[in-house]
Amino acid sequence: MADVKEVKISGHIQETVANPSALGLLGLGLVTLVASTQKLGITDGTMFIIPWALFLGATAQFVAGIYDFKHNNTFGATAFCGYGFFWFAVATTWMMSNGTIGAAEGISGDLHQLGFAFLGYFIFTVYMTVGAMGANKVLFIIFFLIDLLFLGLFMSTLGWGGEAWHELAAYSEMGIAIMSLYGSAANVLNAQYGYTVLPVGAAFGPWQKKAQALKK
Repeated sequence: MADVKEVKISGHIQETVANPSALGLLGLGLVTLVASTQKLGITDGTMFIIPWALFLGATAQFVAGIYDFKHNNTFGATAFCGYGFFWFAVATTWMMSNGTIGAAEGISGDLHQLGFAFLGYFIFTVYMTVGAMGANKVLFIIFFLIDLLFLGLFMSTLGWGGEAWHELAAYSEMGIAIMSLYGSAANVLNAQYGYTVLPVGAAFGPWQKKAQALKK
């Protein structure tokens, strides 16, 4: 159960909630694990990926993002909500492709529109990767792999390369799954026992050093 405390401050009750990163990373890890098997050719189709996209990739990350807003964590809130909305959109696209919901008869979509959406998320992820340097090394690795995922997705979907871009996306997504599940486990176990059970690595980079210098 989440560690929820109520503290009275000047007649008001302040509610302190647990770190939602473990939940958000769990959602990201599970959905990318399932989705990557389809890209790698281990499984076929997207029908049974849709529930995982909706509930783990989308809802779990979105909930984690909302609680990160309560933590006054702009980076975490933007990341989890941003990728949560991404998986809502992907699940909807797959439902359209599978005929669960669809367009009017005779109307077909242009896949290049998805390619430009992936390009937009690639740009988003690049600057979020810079922000991840100020968190920890595990999170930075996750975001770097997401960079590679979206690079492969927009290049292959827009037809700007060969099969290698699809393979880059597939293997990167599997890497995201592994690292996200590790990050989720680290958040849970380190918080539960009050010391570092699974290391995540310290923040690094020139901006982090400048931020620390400004705090002194």
